[in-house]
Amino acid sequence: AMDQGTTSCRAILFDIQGDILASAQEEIASFFPKPGWVEQNPTQIWRTQLSLTKSVIDRGGLTASQIAAIGITNQRETVIVWDRKTGIPVYHAIGWQDKRTATYCESLKKTKVIDKIRQKTGLLIDAYFSATKVKWILDHVPSARRKADAGELIMGTIDTWLVWNLTLGDQFVTDVSNASRTLLYNINTLDWDDELLDLFGIPKTMLPCVKSSSEVYGYTAAVHTGSPIPIAGMAGDQQAALFGQLCTTPGMVKNTYGTGCFMLMNIGKTPILSKNKLLTTIAWQIKGETTYALEGSIFMAGAVIQWLRDQLKIIKHTKEVESLAQGVTQTDGVYVVPAFSGLGAPHWNPYARATIFGLTRGSTDAHIARAAIESIAYQTMDILQAMAADAGLSIKELRVDGGASVNNLLMQFQADVINTKTTKPTIIETTALGVAFLAGMAVGFWKNQKDIQTIWKPQISYLPSVNRVQIDKKIKGWYRAIDAVNYWSHLE
Repeated sequence: AMDQGTTSCRAILFDIQGDILASAQEEIASFFPKPGWVEQNPTQIWRTQLSLTKSVIDRGGLTASQIAAIGITNQRETVIVWDRKTGIPVYHAIGWQDKRTATYCESLKKTKVIDKIRQKTGLLIDAYFSATKVKWILDHVPSARRKADAGELIMGTIDTWLVWNLTLGDQFVTDVSNASRTLLYNINTLDWDDELLDLFGIPKTMLPCVKSSSEVYGYTAAVHTGSPIPIAGMAGDQQAALFGQLCTTPGMVKNTYGTGCFMLMNIGKTPILSKNKLLTTIAWQIKGETTYALEGSIFMAGAVIQWLRDQLKIIKHTKEVESLAQGVTQTDGVYVVPAFSGLGAPHWNPYARATIFGLTRGSTDAHIARAAIESIAYQTMDILQAMAADAGLSIKELRVDGGASVNNLLMQFQADVINTKTTKPTIIETTALGVAFLAGMAVGFWKNQKDIQTIWKPQISYLPSVNRVQIDKKIKGWYRAIDAVNYWSHLE
């Protein structure tokens, strides 16, 4: 599995039992040229990802000819525009956290087009999604629009960029899960939507061919991997994690704690539009059958711990945050609302700013660390409640994964505030495992979904506290903090 994330690239080699034979990871740089802008170097992403992939094959003691297939999972919405002939990007990749088009999105929200976009894409109008980022590049990079109109430029999310480079430009493809995150793909007709392309001023010639999430798209060029390897699975990182958690029946829910925090619920074969500002997205498509999901996005999860490390410098390594937070038994009324990139679902306030409430002279770095950890759980609670209301289901279990799921303090507090069993599997690399499953099924490495059911095993379940009085009081404090942040953001 190639797992291209927001802060790092990873490659993981799995065997038929789902065990990890080798893995490699390297951080990648982000650039912040202006407040709210987030960019990355597409060439660094590609070269790092290729280097790590070759490295894990070597570490596994294998050659490329012994690899059954490659699956690619990626940070979603982040988008690149590049020259069709030279393969050279015309601008940096604009990241999913980038807010430069927020004002344009606000102007769109005042028109009647908002309902049409929702019906067609299942998404809300937000700077988060790819279409407005591409429009910005075409409008601001010299000659970009002229070249795009002439058919000289193409665009894609990171999956498309990696496949393009792996195949030396032979395959220009994406999968339905990534396409459904662009604001350009109609999740009902399963095609790029001409009306939306016109709205954003994006020529159809720029767009990749949309494929299923589990099929052979092409083969790596021998110059890259020594001998060709089938590229056979693709899914956006959150959809891949949903599949890796084997949430394959309607009503099953997973939450991935990465840079951001993303919760998805499998809703089956028919899209349901949320009444609670959640997104409706395509989970995956296998053998012509499309599965949909409800999704809530938290922009700052693990990133708030990185902020404690890099900006506040109260920890040297992110793994230290749990022991620091355990230096106190309570936050003593301190709340962190980590709205560094605005608030995601179900609040959707791009102008919100991060705030710490409830500080006293007795507040310490331990109180702030504990409040930062708890903020991740509170945000997850908000989404889970909205999701249960939309689907009309009571959720019996939350399956968790991602880097921060190793934090036992967070996981126990998560179970407490949602009052629901929270389960971590033995393999927490579910994003990579999910896309490995999709790729492996396409080439017969695993025959079908029944073949992979036995691979998912629970490692630990956290049960909610029976003492609800204190928990309920803390939850009320969180809602006060959210109200205050929203009030502050509307004062300008």
